[in-house]
Amino acid sequence: MEHEGSYNEFITGETTFPAAIHAWEIYLANEGRTANTIKAFISDVQLLSSSLPPDRMIGSITTRDLNNFLHWMEHERSRKVPCSPKTYSRRVTSIKSFFRWLKNFGIIPTDPAESVLQVTVYAPLPEILTAEEYPLVLEAANSFRRKEKSDARPMALVQLLLATAIKKSETLTIAPNHIDLEDPDQPLLYIRYDKGTQRFKERKINLPLDWVPVYYELLDQEKLTDRIFPYSARRLEYLLRDIGAAAGLTKNLSFNMCRWTSAVHDLYINVDEESIRIKMGVSKVQWREISQKLHELKPIYSGITPQPAEEETEEIEKNLP
Repeated sequence: MEHEGSYNEFITGETTFPAAIHAWEIYLANEGRTANTIKAFISDVQLLSSSLPPDRMIGSITTRDLNNFLHWMEHERSRKVPCSPKTYSRRVTSIKSFFRWLKNFGIIPTDPAESVLQVTVYAPLPEILTAEEYPLVLEAANSFRRKEKSDARPMALVQLLLATAIKKSETLTIAPNHIDLEDPDQPLLYIRYDKGTQRFKERKINLPLDWVPVYYELLDQEKLTDRIFPYSARRLEYLLRDIGAAAGLTKNLSFNMCRWTSAVHDLYINVDEESIRIKMGVSKVQWREISQKLHELKPIYSGITPQPAEEETEEIEKNLP
């Protein structure tokens, strides 16, 4: 690790923002912050810098300057460039972290950001099924198969969603050749993407053995096309709604509810988190927030309703001196 003095010994209160931000960027990298974290926080402080005269020195910044900037960002700039509460909260964290670093390394005598109010953002959790509702939904979907005019679509759809955690857009594009039944003991679903920029989301997911006969029923009932669910998104959403109603749910059964329920269920039965991340098709950067939400949802799934939890402050805020 590079010694602190090598990147801050020439930074003083009379230094302008570009040089100070560059030194802070080196510090963050040496502290092991991720590239995305560094990019976000540097961008936030650069936004502050761009609102000030180019020759403004870091030691001349006052609390009033910072409050004026934050007011502008929240109430004036947002008319053209909306700033979500979460982004606003992160930018406050960035500014407080930057000036704390300057103060702690003796570059400025006082911290003008110390008395700036930190805004707490409460991130709403996705709505999920509980462990009690999970089998009720499957049983309700399966009941459509036992009707005089058997319909395998509800069970084929909802069992697939709850087993694989796939998204609505992915469900709509599943083709028959994406289902691999060659090994009867390990049926597989392949998620494919046409766009090269989304190829990283491609993956294979294990299918439940008892889904296979439902799938064959679906093929018998439906004329084979290039998709196993050759319907519009709206029609499938109505199908999920009907399943939820048949299960006696008071909430709206949706693609998103099934996706999050599937992931939480896996966490509940102790599937390792890396396997859940891969199944969901999310990056390691996205996983940090998703994993946190899954752990908050786990007691809800088991039937315990926890108190609302504050969204975790960015890791950089707690690690800076």
